[in-house]
Amino acid sequence: MNKPIVAIVCSIFSYRVYNKGRRQTLMNPKRTMTLNLTDQEMRVLEELSTQKDLSKTAILRQALRLYQLVDFRIAEGGKLFFEDQNKEKAELMVL
Repeated sequence: MNKPIVAIVCSIFSYRVYNKGRRQTLMNPKRTMTLNLTDQEMRVLEELSTQKDLSKTAILRQALRLYQLVDFRIAEGGKLFFEDQNKEKAELMVL
């Protein structure tokens, strides 16, 4: 049984589903939500927005895409590692 695999592309509102070798692009209309952040969380979001020269919305969309990709890969048995300049590896454990 082939289960559909969702792949991340340029927009969180547009994604491709691969099923039995066929590719299908699905579009979802944008929806609005209210997000309550602590002062510290908002400072982090503002700092990232400034550093990356992106809107806060763009930062959150990137974070969602990254989280979805990491979650998918871990669910498929993958592991996520960070490697420093000395080639020392540390595995990221996602709960």
